[in-house]
Amino acid sequence: MSSSEQRRRQLAREKFERQQKRREEARRRTKRITAIVAASVAVVAVVGVSAFVLSGKDDDKDKKSEAAASQSPEPTPSETESKAPEPPMTIDKKATYTMSLGTSQGDIAFAMDASKTPHTTNSFKALADKGFFDGTKCHRLTTQNIYVLQCGDPKGDGTGGPGYNIPDENLTALGKAGDDGAVTFPAGTVAMANTGQPDSGGSQFFLVYKDTKLPPTYTPFGKLDKESLKVVETVGAAGVEGGAGDGAPKKAVEIKKAAVEKD
Repeated sequence: MSSSEQRRRQLAREKFERQQKRREEARRRTKRITAIVAASVAVVAVVGVSAFVLSGKDDDKDKKSEAAASQSPEPTPSETESKAPEPPMTIDKKATYTMSLGTSQGDIAFAMDASKTPHTTNSFKALADKGFFDGTKCHRLTTQNIYVLQCGDPKGDGTGGPGYNIPDENLTALGKAGDDGAVTFPAGTVAMANTGQPDSGGSQFFLVYKDTKLPPTYTPFGKLDKESLKVVETVGAAGVEGGAGDGAPKKAVEIKKAAVEKD
């Protein structure tokens, strides 16, 4: 690989990491503002309207910071704070499972090894069983240096999740990171998106349609079959709306029905 190509890839990864950091900082500001607003509401009962006006200004600042963060393309979502426990473990941890997605661009299926990713597999089965993914769109496609189709967000804007988080798993499966801090996620890999913080996965996941180098911080939990990979490759080849390298796919992908079955 030429040094210029290595440099381009390194710059792309560094850009993503900076964007992740900005998104995490915005999330933390949101948390702080929420605490301020809650305190202001309590003060209103004592001192009147002035506290409410102050909290309103802070809230406006928060909305602006959230909007700025949401405009930054990044490979991970900023999901809401975990408010609920993950689903109880009901799967067979020694079995393999297949997740099937009936989409507007064709059927997509991938295998999940519960012995390596029990929490992720169990969560996806629980979500699929209750129709969580049905009617959602794969909201993000990247076509420059990083080649993934990202799905699983009920809001469709990169900020949604199931209301809980699951732990990272299987992070060493793709080998040891190189000097650039990255490993290769082979085409066909299905991995969890996250906020950039450990154990922050929710429901968003990405489908790799061309070998991609990323830090080994994303749980690899599935493998697309050949026909499914072709479907995602076709979406990738069509590009992003507006011709950018990162954004909504030109070929819109809606998940009509998702199901997880034991093999």
